[in-house]
Amino acid sequence: MWVYVILFFVLHWYLSLFCQTFFHHRYASHEQFTMSKGWERFFFIFTWICQGSSYLSPAAYGAMHRMHHAYADTEKDPHSPRYDANPFSMMWRTRLIYNSIFYGEKELDERFTKDLPQWRSFDKFASNNFVRLLWIFVYVAIYLAIDPAWYWYLLIPLHVVMGPLHGVVINWFAHEFGYTNFKVNDTSKNLFPIDILMLGEGLHNNHHKRAFSPNFGFKKWEFDPVYPIILLLDKVRIIELKPIPVGS
Repeated sequence: MWVYVILFFVLHWYLSLFCQTFFHHRYASHEQFTMSKGWERFFFIFTWICQGSSYLSPAAYGAMHRMHHAYADTEKDPHSPRYDANPFSMMWRTRLIYNSIFYGEKELDERFTKDLPQWRSFDKFASNNFVRLLWIFVYVAIYLAIDPAWYWYLLIPLHVVMGPLHGVVINWFAHEFGYTNFKVNDTSKNLFPIDILMLGEGLHNNHHKRAFSPNFGFKKWEFDPVYPIILLLDKVRIIELKPIPVGS
């Protein structure tokens, strides 16, 4: 039975992570490609299914991530190891900033809000606490159906916070450990040259240098597994890649 637990956890990990890197990060935050309104709505719903209880609004995420690039490793950075004692305190501070953006309590410059994907009614539904609670019941029900040993149930809290968990892996560890290809004005590093675990997000130093590039790999031995998917989606015209700005 434990095999099914691992399969479910891995499936949830990668589907949630794909939505975050493809839809929230590369599309909403950096506008590396465009898509029709119909496909945008499809990815809103697909993201909700994949992220479940940890659903993040693409608009709020996009604004916050743009702030991260503008203020990287300064006091205004929504998440920086320099200004948080540990990953948990960073997660909590990030949550507070995200909520202030989501509920319109934080005044933002236009550069952080311009052209973000908007579907406010769906965001409010998917972010409703009752809906999030229903997703937790789904996770518990899946584990009950698998009926593994009791200690496997300790994975359920990770399912519940899957989206923020991915965020802290990158925003803490990719500013603390790894190697650099580029000298930038922050502590961003590349965690892995072949980044299967984080679907390319671990190539963080590359991304901070070349934020508008849909390929987070740079050296010939670096591999971003989401980039071939992006090329395929562009080829079949689900998305349309935008030219990379000169000097980016």
